[in-house]
Amino acid sequence: MRVPGSPPAGQRGGGGRGPRKSPRSGSDGGRLGLSSPAALHGVTGWEAQRLSDLPARLRPYTPLEGSISNVWFDRYKISNDCPEHLESINGMCQVLTDLIDDEVKSGIKKNRILVGGFSMGGCMAMHLAYRNHQDVAGVFAPSSFLNKTSAVYQALQKSDGVLPELFQCHGTADELVLHCWGEETNTMLKSLGVSTQFHSFPGLCHELSKAELEKLKSWVLTKLPGEMERHNE
Repeated sequence: MRVPGSPPAGQRGGGGRGPRKSPRSGSDGGRLGLSSPAALHGVTGWEAQRLSDLPARLRPYTPLEGSISNVWFDRYKISNDCPEHLESINGMCQVLTDLIDDEVKSGIKKNRILVGGFSMGGCMAMHLAYRNHQDVAGVFAPSSFLNKTSAVYQALQKSDGVLPELFQCHGTADELVLHCWGEETNTMLKSLGVSTQFHSFPGLCHELSKAELEKLKSWVLTKLPGEMERHNE
C-alpha cells in the first residue's frame, strides 16, 4: 500500500517537479467512505494518491527572494528562531478546514480523518489539527518542524481535551530541516500533552525512505481500524 500523499521512496520533498493531482476515489473506482487520510506536500514537492485535492497556493516565497512558489504559507526565513507568517498560515487553515468540512458532510466521521505531510506540509498539518481540529484521528509529519514560538504551542497551552496522536520521523543527515529541530518540535508537543512517536533514520537527508513509509503505513493502519481489511481485499 502506498501511504496517501507519499512520494516514491527516496524522492526528495523539495524537488522541482510540480504537484500531481489525483482522483478522490479508491482503487476500485469508488469513493472511500469510511476514512480519509490526507497528505500535504513540501515546497513545490509531491502530491499523489490523495483522497482529497489539497491545494497549496502559488505565492511569493520570502526565503526564495520572493519568487513565486507552490507553498502552503510564506516564511520570513528558514529558521527555528523567527516568528511565523500567521497571515498566510491562517488563510490556508481556513481553506483546508473547508475541505475537512466537505468530507464530514459527505459522511466521513471526523475521528476517521488523518492529516499530515512532508516538511512544510507537516507543519501545515500540525497547525490545522492542533489549533483547529483537535478531534481528528491523528497527525503525521515526517521531516517537519514548528518554530520556537509557534502558535501551535500557544493553542495547546489552553487545551485540556484529548489530542490527536503525532507520528514523526526524521533523517539524521537532513540539512534543510535539521534533525534536532524536528526532535525539539516533538519534545515540545509531548510536554504540552500530545502523545507522540519520533523515529530517527541514520544517514537520511531531507527525503522519504521506504523504511519510513513502512512505519507510517503501520501507524496509519492502527489509527484507522478496518483499513487493513480494505487493503487486503
